[in-house]
Amino acid sequence: MVLKKKLTFHIARYTFATSVTLTNGVPIETVSKMLGHKNIQTTQRYAKILDKKVSEDMQVLRGKFILFKIVVEFIF
Repeated sequence: MVLKKKLTFHIARYTFATSVTLTNGVPIETVSKMLGHKNIQTTQRYAKILDKKVSEDMQVLRGKFILFKIVVEFIF
């Protein structure tokens, strides 16, 4: 595999923030601390959250609501 883009410190940080941490479920607050940002807005500009991660998080949330509904229906 040949890389056609020059690897820089910035690209390494960006890749770490997006591909390594955020897509693997690390909260953005934690990523912000890891990168040494003083405020979360810097991290939000710096690292994008991928659509895949949003979709996975929504599936987890949906599962929790379904489980909650089953428990409530069982109790009442």
